[in-house]
Amino acid sequence: MKRSITAIELIRVIKDITEENILQMNRLVSKMSESQLNWNPNPGVWSITQVLAHLNAYANYYHPTLIKKMEGTRFTNVKEEFISSPLGKSAWKSMKLGNAKNVKRKFKAPKGYNPYTDSTLVTGNEVATFLERQQELLNIADSASQVNLKRIKIPISISKIVRLRLGDALLFITYHNERHMQQIINLKKHPNFPRK
Repeated sequence: MKRSITAIELIRVIKDITEENILQMNRLVSKMSESQLNWNPNPGVWSITQVLAHLNAYANYYHPTLIKKMEGTRFTNVKEEFISSPLGKSAWKSMKLGNAKNVKRKFKAPKGYNPYTDSTLVTGNEVATFLERQQELLNIADSASQVNLKRIKIPISISKIVRLRLGDALLFITYHNERHMQQIINLKKHPNFPRK
């Protein structure tokens, strides 16, 4: 992505990826059996259910935070151009997939967002919740197009002191979702993935 991007382009990126996530979820995952959703190739590797639980946990933090910050802002002057902060760019770039849809850098999920170590994150309703959250993100993107993407600051999930520009936070969340959707696609392509 260029150093600067228009607000319209940024929102379009968010919506395009999110709409693709919804499409993939409906096409690949929504009709899967319990054994398919809970299958993992070896211990320590997340199942589809666990991947979705992880994404839903992030959405449970970020979505209300984004909505609250946008509703309470005085920065309603929409700027045509958006420039990422160095921290923001580093955050979303670390999540962004490579050109071949490959993961460039692996990260360990923070404790409260790792369904392998915190089984309470798994509710049994992961697919429906994920689809709801993605629809919610589309609505958030629409709201974000009405405010200043640079001036509104979003505290990150692991440290309320560290804050990202709204535009950077939206890119981080979206690329993080896309990264894990690719993980689900890769799981489904695994030669030992259950047939039903």
